[in-house]
Amino acid sequence: MRKWIGVLALAVAVATPMTASAEIDETFGNTVLSRYPDGGWVKHWFDRDGSYSAEFSDGRRLAARWRVEGERVCLNGIRPAFMMISRFCSPMIQAGVGQSWVSRDPLGRRVTNVLQQGR
Repeated sequence: MRKWIGVLALAVAVATPMTASAEIDETFGNTVLSRYPDGGWVKHWFDRDGSYSAEFSDGRRLAARWRVEGERVCLNGIRPAFMMISRFCSPMIQAGVGQSWVSRDPLGRRVTNVLQQGR
């Protein structure tokens, strides 16, 4: 069954996608993996309680709170702040485990995302 996944990109070197909403139970307990053409990646985890965390290929980590706002998913209170961004929103995209989609980060760079089973 397909679930709604919102993708957020937050970092300078790598994207930070995100999922949200009670309608996307498939996202919880799984990993959104974002890959850049240069080989960089980010793993994103969304929890039912609204918490979000990410790990970058260079070892950096992010934390935030996620929330669905209309047809978008928003990360709020991003820590530590990258590029002075503490909030970022992205359109929701329909996808299921194993499916991939392409998006752009805040700087317009292309990133390919996949919803992977497990953490």
